[in-house]
Amino acid sequence: MNAATSPRVPGRLLVTLRLGEVPEHLPGLRACTQYGTPIAEHIDGGVIDRLLRHHGDAFRAARLHSARTPRSARAVTGARRFDDVEQLSGVARVLRIELRDPRGAYALLQALAELPTVERVGADHLCRAPFAVPADATAHDDGKRAWARELIRLPQALAYEPGDPATVIGLADTGVAIQHAELATRLRAGFDSVDLDPSTVGGLTLVGDYRRRGERPQDEVGHGTGCAGILVARGEGIPPGGAGACGLTPVRVLGAAVGADERRFGVGALDNIDAGMKRLIDLGVKVINMSFGTPESALGADAPKPHEEIVRYALARGVILVAASGNSGLTENYYPAAHEGVIAVGAIDSQRRPASFSTRGEHVSICAPGRDILTCGLEGYQTASGTSFASPFVAAVCGLLASRSQRRAWPLDSAETREVLIESARPFASAGVEGCGHGMVDALAALQALDARIDRAIREEGDEPTDVPPALAAA
Repeated sequence: MNAATSPRVPGRLLVTLRLGEVPEHLPGLRACTQYGTPIAEHIDGGVIDRLLRHHGDAFRAARLHSARTPRSARAVTGARRFDDVEQLSGVARVLRIELRDPRGAYALLQALAELPTVERVGADHLCRAPFAVPADATAHDDGKRAWARELIRLPQALAYEPGDPATVIGLADTGVAIQHAELATRLRAGFDSVDLDPSTVGGLTLVGDYRRRGERPQDEVGHGTGCAGILVARGEGIPPGGAGACGLTPVRVLGAAVGADERRFGVGALDNIDAGMKRLIDLGVKVINMSFGTPESALGADAPKPHEEIVRYALARGVILVAASGNSGLTENYYPAAHEGVIAVGAIDSQRRPASFSTRGEHVSICAPGRDILTCGLEGYQTASGTSFASPFVAAVCGLLASRSQRRAWPLDSAETREVLIESARPFASAGVEGCGHGMVDALAALQALDARIDRAIREEGDEPTDVPPALAAA
């Protein structure tokens, strides 16, 4: 992926204001697009409005995200719409601004960045799923395609911890084939946050539904369906999903585009992706799989790193974030995988060797099977390769870890999950591998390592001296 495949969305900015600087009159974008609330045509009545009109003519603005708790549900008169976590992480303060004339956008970005009331400002741009989905496979599992599950000891892990339906994994992707026989009974209600304009996608050819946000995350690419099959397939024609009994909530954050080779791939604007992620988090998912990304090389020198606020928000809510490292085969940062706190996943083959396409870097945590993976397609099945399909294996293991911690009434966050995965990882087939993390995920060993951690913490807690008076201790 490079700058040519990650074009800006002309005339659309994402601006994060500092704490206390967002006017209350600005509506949420979802209220405007789905419920007819008028979008705002002014922000502060002062310097921000003047700059926007000077460089972009007229403009429209809305908060990118909706509040976790509706205003009407608050008992205290005058209470803020957004809570402290939303404010401090920044998601409550992100504005999506549309300019009538995008020609002055570059100068506008520079001017806004100088304002003391502005924390971050950048152009909205497109990112895509990091690997095109290969053609559908015509055959079911022939007994050899289950190598991925066997290699990372998923069958043994599922016997040890079958997963808990109360542990929900979020899938932010191209949606899912909702009626697929492997998935239909395994999905929770999802939604669609895609809202693309063909005139603003850099000459890409969009297909299918790309304008209407809604409540139906129907996949038109096959990428998200492939990830879903790895996570929760029933196991009728392919190996069952690695997340066991865990639930899955899909959100369509990437629309469908067609390349020069006539193959479809997922493409989405940053604001569409972040809005979908925010809603997933507010629905209470525990793990989110993110098989998409933007390379740092596609960003301007002063551009903010994509998805920064939404990653902070997810981590603050205790969500475990898992992301594909990218498929450039280079040593470079992809976002969101390269954000601190995200578990970045590279790909290996059946011989425990890092795949040549797997993006490397110090931020990569661990690897999982990502070459020739048999999974669900839009219709039937497909054989797919890429870190996109390694990531959901790790997300599935994270779902099992979260289920185990819940079963033992023990809190688990993204940082500790990463530590458990790393300390329990198996080595690569050969020594000296650099930039691919700490080895290959081992599902059973990770669960056992988590149990050992919990047991050790409980023992240490019991060994601590107490301040109980002697008389009470004797009683």
